Amino acid sequence: MDDLIHTSGQSARKPRRHIHMAYTLNNVQPVLCTILSDQPYFYMDEAAHEEDEMEMMDQAMDRLERDIADLNHKMSAYETMSAQFLSPAINKLDEFRHSAEEITGLHVSRFRDTTVQELKSLICQSRMTDTLWRDAEDHGVIIQASAQVETALFDKEALKIFFNPALSCLHAGLMVIRELRRHYQFRTGALLHPLTFQPDEGILVNRAQRADLSVAMVRAAWELQLAGEKDMWVALEQSSMADLARAFAREAFADFRTLNNGQASAAVFETWFLSERCRVEDKKLIQAMLADYRGYVFGTEQVSRHVSAELLGALGSQPFGKNYLAGYAQMIMTDPVFTEVRDRSNANFLWFIKFERSFRETEQELHISESLPASGLLPEDLSIKPGDKNYDLSADRPLRLSSSTRPGTGRTDTGLETDVAADNVIYVAFGTFRSSQGEAV
Repeated sequence: MDDLIHTSGQSARKPRRHIHMAYTLNNVQPVLCTILSDQPYFYMDEAAHEEDEMEMMDQAMDRLERDIADLNHKMSAYETMSAQFLSPAINKLDEFRHSAEEITGLHVSRFRDTTVQELKSLICQSRMTDTLWRDAEDHGVIIQASAQVETALFDKEALKIFFNPALSCLHAGLMVIRELRRHYQFRTGALLHPLTFQPDEGILVNRAQRADLSVAMVRAAWELQLAGEKDMWVALEQSSMADLARAFAREAFADFRTLNNGQASAAVFETWFLSERCRVEDKKLIQAMLADYRGYVFGTEQVSRHVSAELLGALGSQPFGKNYLAGYAQMIMTDPVFTEVRDRSNANFLWFIKFERSFRETEQELHISESLPASGLLPEDLSIKPGDKNYDLSADRPLRLSSSTRPGTGRTDTGLETDVAADNVIYVAFGTFRSSQGEAV
């Protein structure tokens, strides 16, 4: 910038002063200043951003290390407690020999049938199970033994819970706890059949319902071992549900408040989805989808997704305590851990089901618009829309057939005209004209 300075009262011209200023345009510096500096007055400090990123990474690492340390503390604490549940090696050998003799027929064990009273006295020591049992009785549900079921079954129409009396009291107790929870799902509206949903939502709903049943069994067994009945918990520890039991125990043993606030139950729910149980349940449901011929109740994906979100909220409700799924419903709907079909075979069959469903819907839409009847007469209950190519011959007015017997036409021969009455109108397509009696013109 050049400044010409004039002094008042002086006629002499002073020399010009040249001042250079460094500046930027859109974060670009087009010139370099040789007097002041080669840097602008205001600029973004990239080093500060790098420091902020490093600080955020350090904080994330600190949180991760704290979480790992907390998990290690929970695991080590429970390992100390679970040592008392381990069965000695000599007992395992005896159990194996006993099972082998039963399979080969060398030894026949005779168990006394489990009665309803024995079952109730055992499992109702759990507060949750006792509440579920009383809730079932209040709604007229009868619990009875039946040799016609393999383990246990809740019959919605008969309002009965059947269990096989040949099962041991511990095994029958776990199965009845599962069916009591299923009845509670039915009462809260969370027992909708997965086939009523769209395929993707049906997969998620089926998984969530099965996982909730496992949560109920694990929680009831934990409450029983707190009451002094440790046999059921030991049975879980030595079964295929050991991963679910340990996930619950790690939370409940470290902090007893997680029993009612839903944190321990949520840990079991998440562990269920991380196991191979998803693949097994998905295969069963997909086979049912392939055999289903009635279609879905919730026809649109939006409605199906909305109903499944509400169902997840109802699924986590407990007879007492906090709903353990209420705060995670939206996350469950979008997280791939809960929604993704990880097995390749199941994913291929699911894709085929969705493709067939989409093809069927498109085919139905094409059949909605009725075609022109063979007689050429427009049905009385069918309205013509402007621009309909099926009934429009690109004329201002449709062609009408005039007969010599029609009053008011002024013609004695049969021909085509446009100024006739509106009755007996024939709309002609494909260049063929037919009368109402099917005679060619």
